[in-house]
Amino acid sequence: MFMSILFYVILGIIILQFLIDAIVDYLNAKKFKEAIPQELDGIFNKEEYIKSQRYKTANYRFGIFSGSFSVLLTLSFLLFGGFAWVDNLARSITNNPILIATIFFGIIMIGNSILNVPLSYYSTFVIEEKFGFNKTTKKLFFIDLIKSWFLTAIIGGALLALVIWFYNWAGTNFWVYAWAVIATISIFMNMFYSKLIVPLFNKQTPLENGSLKTKIEAYAKKVGFELQNIFIIDGSKRSTKANAYFSGFGKQKRITLYDTLVKDLDEEEIIAVLAHEVGHYKRKHILFNLTASILLTGLTLYILSIFINTPSISLAIGVTVPSFHAALIGFGILYSPISEITSLIMNYLSRKFEYQADDYAKKTYASSPLITSLKKLSKTSLSNLTPHPAYVFMNYSHPTLIDRINNLKK
Repeated sequence: MFMSILFYVILGIIILQFLIDAIVDYLNAKKFKEAIPQELDGIFNKEEYIKSQRYKTANYRFGIFSGSFSVLLTLSFLLFGGFAWVDNLARSITNNPILIATIFFGIIMIGNSILNVPLSYYSTFVIEEKFGFNKTTKKLFFIDLIKSWFLTAIIGGALLALVIWFYNWAGTNFWVYAWAVIATISIFMNMFYSKLIVPLFNKQTPLENGSLKTKIEAYAKKVGFELQNIFIIDGSKRSTKANAYFSGFGKQKRITLYDTLVKDLDEEEIIAVLAHEVGHYKRKHILFNLTASILLTGLTLYILSIFINTPSISLAIGVTVPSFHAALIGFGILYSPISEITSLIMNYLSRKFEYQADDYAKKTYASSPLITSLKKLSKTSLSNLTPHPAYVFMNYSHPTLIDRINNLKK
């Protein structure tokens, strides 16, 4: 009886989340054709704004299709015994619980990845290509996919195997050891991601000597920010969209600027963007986000340890033999409403942090070049200038452009 209730709860959660997302996306799409706010006049001319509306509409329609496909696939797996079939297949190969779980998730991940290749291909080579963003080649597209699959298999597979080993060894106390390992990996990746993972996909070169580097070093010295690592990444080989990010701590910290950013902005605007990134570091936003992520992971693992031995959670997804890996699937779906709430909180805090980083750039450098840089970046990426408040609340990790500009003009 309890198993049947859990089964319908799982179905209800999946359908309800899809409907909420669909409604919010629809409300956002209804605002695509609104007039540009007066404060943002001049970003697009008439033709460019029409192009941005077409781009947003294309992505909205594609999102409806891809989201519906994903939900229908998940529901079909639950309703027609897909998880049971994969579980039985894995058990027919081996009796080792770690290998069974690895094969189980491996089959699901490979199948899901293969089914999503056409969607990713369409997004890249039809939508992004049509609107002038795509710069990647078909060869590079598939090389990136293979590299991503390989990394997921190696890192994800090893972590899964280790967590199950902890479970078999320590029982419900496994969460403490799993948390320690995941926290260590999170810190390590935050420190060395740019050195170990990024080079597998992109080329990073130190910023050459010149006026830009001189100005950046002068600003860093002014605000007491020790900065020896400034890199340019070849983002242009995949997209025309620009970006910049900060990573690492201590001697490992670095600023990475996309070559498209350097191309699209003038030097004053680049330094203003960099000042914003330095603001995140100075305000300890990166440390806060890392700490919050680790604490949330610990909370999730602790709650998982309470329910992992409940057979009904495994049986609710259709398998015939309760197991750690089956319970992990069921728990993941049942826990997703809590994940949504924590995600909303983190997005809210992230938007606050963006204001603080903007304020830091305004205080230590200037607001006008940051405003013009934000406008240029919004224009080159055909950003949505009139998002619905509900969509912003649910999905935005950054404030809207008009909110950021109004804050900078205070």
